[in-house]
Amino acid sequence: MARVCFTQNLQRDVPCPEEELPGTTVREVLDAYFLRHPEARSYVLDERGGLRTHVAIFIGDCRATDRLGLSDVVERNNEVWVMQALSGG
Repeated sequence: MARVCFTQNLQRDVPCPEEELPGTTVREVLDAYFLRHPEARSYVLDERGGLRTHVAIFIGDCRATDRLGLSDVVERNNEVWVMQALSGG
């Protein structure tokens, strides 16, 4: 099972406790998370089911690259971090 973790700044509006969940892709792991915490779904995903522009996902130390299909592979015992995407100029 993968451990899903949300950074504190994303939890200001919606409580997102850490969970250990099954799944082999980011989509499967997040879908399992949203079954337990449906209020977090619309904060993380847009109306097409892709990541909102202000959200980034890391699997361990690697940033997930598939923002629409969420097909990045999640292996057993990976940590999946959901965090605010930052940009600057």
